[in-house]
Amino acid sequence: MTLDYNTLAKTIAALTEGETDEIALMATVACEVHHSDTRFDWTGFYRVTAPGTLKIGPYQGGHGCLVIPFSRGVCGAAARTGEPQLVPDVETFPGHIACATSTRSELVLPVRNAQGEIFAVFDIDSDQPDAFCQGDAEKLGAILNAVFAR
Repeated sequence: MTLDYNTLAKTIAALTEGETDEIALMATVACEVHHSDTRFDWTGFYRVTAPGTLKIGPYQGGHGCLVIPFSRGVCGAAARTGEPQLVPDVETFPGHIACATSTRSELVLPVRNAQGEIFAVFDIDSDQPDAFCQGDAEKLGAILNAVFAR
């Protein structure tokens, strides 16, 4: 399946128009993205709740880790560096946290507010190896910016 990012972006924009509550926005984005592509096995947010600490936010899929320090895992790396993390094989990522044994590849994007501060990361896991590409990171990053950095 080829994901139609233009339609996804328009759908999310329509659903989130006028909404300012971050949790409501996260829940809507997680749901829409998760159900948009069969590659997406777990889709959700980890929120910055204390310096150097991420806690689980709205998500779709099986259970996730409840707390992730910035110093560990793919989510921690995205929060720590402020850079998207595109991991074709989680087994080769140093310090990968296996919240679900089915995860084979992962894409994690930092989420910034209107002031440019990272307040969350958006995590997508796939049970398929090498499921994500740079285009996914760019298109999803643009959607996240449109929703959260306005």
